[in-house]
Amino acid sequence: MSIAARTEGNPNAMAQSIKQEIWKVDPQLPVSRVETMDEMTAGSFAARRFNMSLLTLFAGLALVLAAIGIYGVMSYAVTQRTQEIGIRMALGARTSDVLRIVLRNGMTLVLIGIALGLGGAFVLTRLMVTLLFGVTPTDAFTIGLVSMVLIVVAFIACFIPARRATKVDPLVALRYE
Repeated sequence: MSIAARTEGNPNAMAQSIKQEIWKVDPQLPVSRVETMDEMTAGSFAARRFNMSLLTLFAGLALVLAAIGIYGVMSYAVTQRTQEIGIRMALGARTSDVLRIVLRNGMTLVLIGIALGLGGAFVLTRLMVTLLFGVTPTDAFTIGLVSMVLIVVAFIACFIPARRATKVDPLVALRYE
């Protein structure tokens, strides 16, 4: 059996007087758990909140791992293309041209990955409907926001090796072999 009481002010301060009123009616009645409505609602959402916290943690970890992976691949690609970049620069390519080439190569791969990821997300979010609160599985704003965050992080991860590629000395690159 439960009793709900609306109070003005601090509900915890009224708990003892509510117990006294209950005991006036029946002194043998045990009053075991007194909690506020905020505590009750927090308890009912605790499992969902925990699941969403875990999903948020894993999503953040996935974003960090994706950024590290993209940076590693782009850094390796720039290292492998050092001689080509040096030749381009020796033939008159500007640093902006080299930057554009490296960024275009990296961002093309990123956009293909996002397209494939969106396809997978549309399929897998159907399985997560019970965990979503306040959004639909195909919420355009959420999907767009997440995609934009990933594009920005990927751009930064591609920009660092691309910037390093612009600093390649053509003489060093030509003597590389």
